[in-house]
Amino acid sequence: MNYLIKQASILGGEPADVLIADGKIAQLGTIADAGDAQVIDATDLVLLPGLVDTHTHLREPGREDAETVETGSQAAARGGYTAVHAMANSTPVADTAGVVEQVYELGRKAGWVDVRPVGAVTVGLAGKQLSEIGAMADSRAAVKMFSDDGICVFDPLLMRRALEYVKAFDGVIAQHAQEPRLTEGAQMNEGEVSSILGMPGWPAVAEESIIARDVLLAEHVGARLHICHVSTAGSVEIIRWAKARGIQVTAEVTPHHLLLTDEKVRTYDPVFKVNPPLRREEDVMALRAGVADGTIDVIGTDHAPHPSEAKDCEWGAAAMGMTGLETALSIVQHTLVDTGLMGWADVARITSEVPAQIGRVADQGRPIAVGEPANLTLVDPAARWIVDPAAMATKGRNSPFAGMELPGLVRATFFHGHATVLNGQLATPRSINA
Repeated sequence: MNYLIKQASILGGEPADVLIADGKIAQLGTIADAGDAQVIDATDLVLLPGLVDTHTHLREPGREDAETVETGSQAAARGGYTAVHAMANSTPVADTAGVVEQVYELGRKAGWVDVRPVGAVTVGLAGKQLSEIGAMADSRAAVKMFSDDGICVFDPLLMRRALEYVKAFDGVIAQHAQEPRLTEGAQMNEGEVSSILGMPGWPAVAEESIIARDVLLAEHVGARLHICHVSTAGSVEIIRWAKARGIQVTAEVTPHHLLLTDEKVRTYDPVFKVNPPLRREEDVMALRAGVADGTIDVIGTDHAPHPSEAKDCEWGAAAMGMTGLETALSIVQHTLVDTGLMGWADVARITSEVPAQIGRVADQGRPIAVGEPANLTLVDPAARWIVDPAAMATKGRNSPFAGMELPGLVRATFFHGHATVLNGQLATPRSINA
């Protein structure tokens, strides 16, 4: 089916009509004749390129009780995403060509978004031996991003070898920056609140020291490095220094680290238990400033669904992680757009254009222009909605924003010209021939 989007504000600019035909943007401007296209009234809506997530946990294979490629892809589409990078900590771990190809084919079969598997850096995420990096890169999944996310690649020699390996085919290592010996037994951010609550603290230096080491390794090797879920003011400063030095480093921040602080832990609600932990208000403000000035390149959701029993328990026994795909754009609007730090064109850059470049996803994050693939998102910035985890597409109910009123609602998502979301609800997946 073809679609005529009427009077959409492209990247927050002047309204225009957009004709989608045969999976591409066919016309832009004032279009009087829709032909057989379905007309969508987009008055007062903002048209963005489809969002691309650098950091998604789809759990399949092995943890289908928490999420599947199908349900995670549906959540992504509901959130305005047209591509996600699926992290490697599945069961079995995505450390071979066979597993990444399985995830890739599950994504194609589901048809809601482009699922790009992330390969593990080390076998079994154990940090002892490099995984089949070359085989995963040469597989049908054509893996470009590798990460042991959830676990830090803490051996500097192994990290150097990984950076050298991926440099040969323009890959990238995405590091989970956490010095394990400094965070052993840690339950939350180390600071005033942890002292009051008597919880073992997670110091900022545990993140910052790994980032400092790895940007120097990346400089030495001349390879691309990506820093996952940056959470401290000190990390922002190190990355800013590295970029000024010309080091090939990119960084992401999660929506929850742009809004929530360790004060939430006073409730002892395990929904706020996450890795890295929620930090201080000063860190939140530094992260926002880092996104605004380009030090932090992208928003990565770190969507981490868990079954209810993994969160409905005491804090110490609870799993770390939060859902994020269906709330990410609203948090970005709330923290960056509505505060005046960014415009919608900037949002397109940090949620679509640059994430696609980091993952080397050629047909995503493209300009809204004639002839480009119609991967698009229509958002209503004036809408307000109450977060209800039970109404979400994801299996995970562990949203830290439950009950919160947020701005901005995705009204439609187009994946290669096919409407996966219309009127804010899931429509149908895109049929992809194997």
